Amino acid sequence: MSGPVRLGPRSLAALLLVSAVGVVAIGWPFLAPPTSRIASHAQDAPWLFAGLLVLLVAVLAATISESGLGPKAVAMLGVLAATGAALRPVGAGTAGIEPMFFLMVLSGRVLGPGFGFTLGSLTMFASALLTGGVGPWLPFQMLAMGWFTMGAGLLPGPVRLRGRAELVLLAGYGFAAAFAYGMVVDLAGWPLLSGTSSDIAFDPHAGAAANLARFLAYSLATAMGWNLGRALCTVVLTLLLGPALLRALRRATRRAAFETAVTFDGPGA
Repeated sequence: MSGPVRLGPRSLAALLLVSAVGVVAIGWPFLAPPTSRIASHAQDAPWLFAGLLVLLVAVLAATISESGLGPKAVAMLGVLAATGAALRPVGAGTAGIEPMFFLMVLSGRVLGPGFGFTLGSLTMFASALLTGGVGPWLPFQMLAMGWFTMGAGLLPGPVRLRGRAELVLLAGYGFAAAFAYGMVVDLAGWPLLSGTSSDIAFDPHAGAAANLARFLAYSLATAMGWNLGRALCTVVLTLLLGPALLRALRRATRRAAFETAVTFDGPGA
C-alpha cells in the first residue's frame, strides 16, 4: 500500500486485529444471542474495550514504526494531527459542524491508508485532550476516525482520477463516511440505555433484527441532526477547499520524498 506509512505483513495483521476487536466491541448487541449473559456487563464494555484497545494500538504503532516511519513522515503526521485537533473545536460540534473531517478525507486520499489510520486515531486522541473529551467513548472515536481516514486512502484511481471527478468522489465518500462515523459512535453508547423502558433502547432479550430497528430509531431520533450536519459540512468544505488542499498536500509529499533514503556524503563528495 502506497504512502509514507507502508503496511507490511505485521502492520496489516495488527491493524486487522485492532479492527476485528473494534467490530466485536461495537457490534456485540447484534452478535450476542438473547440468552447470553454478556448484556449484564454492558456498563463495563466501554472500559474493557478501552484497556484492550490501548494495548492493541501500542502494538500497531510499534509495528508501523518498524515498517519505516521516518522523521519526515513523523513531522507530517504531527502537523496534520495538530491541525485536525485545532479544527475540531471550531463550531464546537454545533449542528454537526466539524471541519476536521474534510481534512482527514483529503489527507487519507493523498497519504494512503496506513498513514490515514494512524492520522485519524492520533488526531481524535489529540482533540480529546484539547477539548477535555477523554472518557470511555474515546477509544471508539479513535477507531472510527482511523477507519474513516483509512477508507479515503483506499478509494480507487489515485493517479488517473483528478480534477472535478476526484472532488465528487471525495465529497461522496465524505458524506457517507461522516454518517457512518456518527452511527459507529452512537452504537458504542446505545447499549448503555438497556436499563430504560424506552422503545429505542437496547433490549437484551430481543433478537438482532428487533435491536437493529431499535438502534436505527434511536439514531434517527437523537443524532440525525449532528450526522447530517457533519456530512454536509464535509461535502461543502471538500468542494470549496479541496483543490487547493490536495495540491498543497501532494506538493508537500513530493518535496518530502518520504521513500528516499537519507544518505551522508563524505567531505570530498
